Amino acid sequence: MIAELGLAALWLAAALAALQLVSGALGLTERGAVLGGATRPVAMVQGMLALLAFACLIYVFAVTDLSVKLVALNSHAMKPLIFKIAAAWGNHEGSMLLWVTVMGLGGGFVALVERRLPERTILATLAGQAFVSLGFYAFLLIASNPFERLSPAPAQGNGLNPLLQDLGLAFHPPTLYLGYVGLSIAFSFAIGALVTREVGPAFAKAMRPWVLGAWIFLTVGITAGSYWAYYELGWGGWWFWDPVENASLMPWLAATALLHSVSVLASRNALRAWTIMLGVVAFSMSMIGTFLVRSGILTSVHAFAVDPQRGTFILALLAIYIGGALVLFGLRAATVTEGERFALVSREGALVFNNVMLSAILGIVLFGTLYPLFAEAMGAKVSVGPPYFNPMSALFAVPMLVVLAVGPLLRWRRDSFGRISLGLVIPAMLVLAAGIGLLVIGGVALLPFLGLALAVGLGWASLLPLKGRNLRRTPLPVWGMVVAHFGIAVSLFGMSSESAFSIEKLVAVRAGEITQVGPWGVKLDTVEPIAGPNWTAMEARLLVRYGVDGKVTRMVPQSRSFWAPPQQTSESALLTRWNGQLYAVLGGEAPRLDGQQAGDQTSRGGPGARWQLRLWWKPFAPLIWIGGLMIALGGLLALVGRVATDVRRIIAKDKIAWRRERQGR
Repeated sequence: MIAELGLAALWLAAALAALQLVSGALGLTERGAVLGGATRPVAMVQGMLALLAFACLIYVFAVTDLSVKLVALNSHAMKPLIFKIAAAWGNHEGSMLLWVTVMGLGGGFVALVERRLPERTILATLAGQAFVSLGFYAFLLIASNPFERLSPAPAQGNGLNPLLQDLGLAFHPPTLYLGYVGLSIAFSFAIGALVTREVGPAFAKAMRPWVLGAWIFLTVGITAGSYWAYYELGWGGWWFWDPVENASLMPWLAATALLHSVSVLASRNALRAWTIMLGVVAFSMSMIGTFLVRSGILTSVHAFAVDPQRGTFILALLAIYIGGALVLFGLRAATVTEGERFALVSREGALVFNNVMLSAILGIVLFGTLYPLFAEAMGAKVSVGPPYFNPMSALFAVPMLVVLAVGPLLRWRRDSFGRISLGLVIPAMLVLAAGIGLLVIGGVALLPFLGLALAVGLGWASLLPLKGRNLRRTPLPVWGMVVAHFGIAVSLFGMSSESAFSIEKLVAVRAGEITQVGPWGVKLDTVEPIAGPNWTAMEARLLVRYGVDGKVTRMVPQSRSFWAPPQQTSESALLTRWNGQLYAVLGGEAPRLDGQQAGDQTSRGGPGARWQLRLWWKPFAPLIWIGGLMIALGGLLALVGRVATDVRRIIAKDKIAWRRERQGR
């Protein structure tokens, strides 16, 4: 009955989305003004029904109801509860239901709280949100029903991909979807403003919290996904330019540009057309990422294996939404002026420059991601990886980072470099000193060299906006900017250091043997079998010591064997210190020197057994993810500050209105 309840709630939510679209559209006309009044409550009820449907899906996964096809394909009774629940969105249908749930709740929240824009603009925004939601409801109900029954029910389920049975992956997809859906609401705001020709500061102030929230969740999602791939896949890297990794990076790049553009529009009434276009582009990148992950054209541990027919459905949605938005923009572009003008040397000028750089990097990533797909369609096999992405992105990232250090120090409208040149002396000297130090060390490639030098200068420059301020009275958005920019410097330093100074060793060792990797001595103590709730493993116990006199610490990498579904995984062991991270992966048993084969019953784990170990010493690598979290924290501080300011203004207006009403009496 729970599955049927969820399906009924999903159908009702889809019907209300259609009603929301109709009432919102008719509310824009004089005759339909009365019907338009129903749009807000309909949007709120629609969001609650979508939430009910998703709660039903979580319940059938939590109790392992194998009569539901989705549960039978993606869960197993022996899994820990947290992974049973995570399996609800760790598959194609469940993740799409999560998508429409967050989209419905987002639209409902806009309907509940947004009062700053003219009612016609809100109605157009909610109608646009309903139009987007309808396509995904149709996709779920027609092509991807998450509540489909199986008869007879199987005795046991297939289980979730073992690589996804990890706490990082339990929370990584929801954060990304919150980011994607936040961009869909920003897209709907852009459409609503175009329809009603209300593109101005009020529109930007209403749109900004959604863009900022989406950007925060995307930042957290990408950071968590990168760290998961780093420690779970056992390859020792943090970014591979995988097409599905790029599918999350592209919306983040567009959202970063949109965030700065919408701030300029909200504060200085400039960049109107640019903001609208970026709102469309950001959601377009989300849709392209959705298509790549779900079309079946990619093979990736991150991707959902779905048939091309469903991929065609998503492609059609992408063409309708994005094509329609671009047509509307073309029709209304003449009515969207750029607003107030500004000098090239100004804070607005710096923001525009960096937006152009971000857009160029986005184009590079988009081309590198899609080109192999087009080449394969033409019968050619092409691989595009770090040798393309790293140098091409750096061409635009390096000048962007330089301007990022300077831009926050410039004044709005018009300024001169002479006024701020003295404050930039120390950052410039730090960059120069870091460069000289790296030349003395030697052996550092060009891109890590630039990254390390710029990170040092940017880290100092990011703190300069606080100079001369009373720190207790400094607005939260300013703190947010400083923390986020400092986080970029921290993350850049970690990336460059990991690339420049990492040491790797692949060895086959017996118990008692010691291997040196960087400053660490690693001794294999024992390798023993252990058992988990739905897996067995061979676990190595490593005794590691930093330097000669360091304290001995134990590490326990594992080679796991899951039985539902059958799969072998490597569980890496990480030891983090202030100056880096030791990374260990246990491989299989190496061939015996006496001629016996590794894994023979007479030799496995016995005296003289040799085990493969892969070891890395990665100086300052944790800074990559610490910096990512700092960037997200900066966004959160800015969001809290903006929302608090808006709330205070609303309360003040209500008090003034109450006093006037009382005086009128």
